[in-house]
Amino acid sequence: MIAPAAKPLRVVLLGPPASGKGTQGRRLAESLGLGYLSTGALLREQMEMGTDLGKQAEPILARGEYLPDDLMFPILADWLARQTAGWVLDGFPRSMPQAFFLDRWLARQGLKIAAAVSLEVPFDQLLTRIRNRVECTDCRWSGQDRQLTTGGKCPVCGHPAASRADDGLENFSKRHEEFVSLTLPVIEHYRESGLLFPCDATAPQDEVAARLLQHFSGCPV
Repeated sequence: MIAPAAKPLRVVLLGPPASGKGTQGRRLAESLGLGYLSTGALLREQMEMGTDLGKQAEPILARGEYLPDDLMFPILADWLARQTAGWVLDGFPRSMPQAFFLDRWLARQGLKIAAAVSLEVPFDQLLTRIRNRVECTDCRWSGQDRQLTTGGKCPVCGHPAASRADDGLENFSKRHEEFVSLTLPVIEHYRESGLLFPCDATAPQDEVAARLLQHFSGCPV
């Protein structure tokens, strides 16, 4: 059931790999009638389609690195320009240059974000999640393997789901290190701006989703 906000909400969703950004981002966007963009899912889709962007992104993501800003910025700007009902950004901005880019883009449109959510999960729990994480190749649902239906099928659309190619332990460790060095300063940037909403994401998915929905259903813009 959609509970639309009075005005379009613009939400940034941040957190380490396996903190639940994809799951919570989709649920929040659906509940509030917002657009949703997962930069990671977008890039994986491009790789599977064999596009020029996908071919450039594949070796970079395989090394556990983030896509260079000169590739990400045009993709994001194009997507943002097509949104009219607010949005949730999953995994962007991941660095201070990206945060400044988003700030400038919004300012030129006379817009601003409502809040930046920081999903917080201890490192040992992230490791457990990463070992059991799967993703649907069709609808991009992401979750734990215990959530799959008979035959390893996605619980949302029924298509096959499997472990993500970038979920190896070495790759995860690399991405977590980059989160600490690149994204924690972004979280502090939003904290200092009074826009940060820290959220304990160790609770069950439904509880985390309810907490976020409660916060944003009455969030001023």
